[in-house]
Amino acid sequence: MESFIRTHRYLVEHVQSPVRRMLMDEIDWNDRLIGIKGSRGVGKTTFLLQYAKEHFGTSSKCLYINFNNFYFTQHSLVDFAGEFYNRGGRTLLIDQTFKYENWSKELRECYDKFPELHIVFSGSSVMRLIDGNEDLSDVVKSYNLRGFSFREYLNLQAGTSFEAYSLDEILQNHEKIAAEINKTVKPLWYFPDYLHHGYYPFFLENHNYSENLLKTMNMMLEVDILLIKQIELKYLSKIRKLLHILMNTAPCALNVSQLSVEIETSRATIMNYIKYLQDARLLNLLYPAGETFPKKPYRVFLHNTNLLYAVSMSKPEEKSVIDTYLYNMLHARYKVNAGKKGTFLVGGAEFTACAAGQRMRKSPNLYNAINSLEVGKENQIPLWLFGFLY
Repeated sequence: MESFIRTHRYLVEHVQSPVRRMLMDEIDWNDRLIGIKGSRGVGKTTFLLQYAKEHFGTSSKCLYINFNNFYFTQHSLVDFAGEFYNRGGRTLLIDQTFKYENWSKELRECYDKFPELHIVFSGSSVMRLIDGNEDLSDVVKSYNLRGFSFREYLNLQAGTSFEAYSLDEILQNHEKIAAEINKTVKPLWYFPDYLHHGYYPFFLENHNYSENLLKTMNMMLEVDILLIKQIELKYLSKIRKLLHILMNTAPCALNVSQLSVEIETSRATIMNYIKYLQDARLLNLLYPAGETFPKKPYRVFLHNTNLLYAVSMSKPEEKSVIDTYLYNMLHARYKVNAGKKGTFLVGGAEFTACAAGQRMRKSPNLYNAINSLEVGKENQIPLWLFGFLY
């Protein structure tokens, strides 16, 4: 236990979190069992340590542990939590949860056995915490930690402290909001860099971003999909090939029959692989209202624009980039469906991303998100401003 405490104190004292994540204020920290899901690379470990630093400092009432530690190959989580609890510990932060074989059952046992213990654990985006999890579905509160929004990236790079806006606030007041932001900083100076490398926090590290992202993507395939979904290693090459095809064609309609021929597997398997890639947050799937998996999606997108640049041998087409960005930003906070003629439908409003100089479409409740626009008017909204939704 003393070794874990020393490690915890060191990590908390040295954690660097240059941007305070919006999720920190959205979580009800009074809940006794909280799961933080997120794709690899979005900063889950930093998020846990920042929570510890803000709320407990180096107090012994809170402890961060990581299941990478070989200690847990011979000791159970329940026994460890019991010792921590008996020593006065009340908040246990657990990282790399999926690496512990009986994580789900033992988290439930801890929940039932130690009534004053609060547990916050991080998990891969492909893990089931509620749907299909008989152990935790009635007790866990699940939250998603996403990559940086453009707002978070801008605050970090420009030293600003802009707050997020709801979609209604942007639709009703976008002219005023954009004008005020432009008085302080010029978002368009930073926007192209965000599209290229601003989504994953590891752009802050002193490494080649593209190589780091490719490494992370492969870890998503090899660990988050194969290991957690218990898929045999021999199928990895098929999943990689499928992802490569989609990354070079997305956004696109899905031709499942053609893909099944190219990948040499069944249509049903193709759809399962695509769902796994969506769960790992490598893909986004757009459906018409009322439809969802296992039906074929209307269009397939990469999860964020950084992925477009990571695999492209040349600069991605502007329309592909701005469509991917708009969908990702809207999807972070709202349910998005396929609208008419390729638009995004959120509630009763439709949105379309427009390249600079592109002819604007006019229709009731249709909003044009325009690239390279500083301040908009009426139904013409700067594309960058949708990055302030979270």
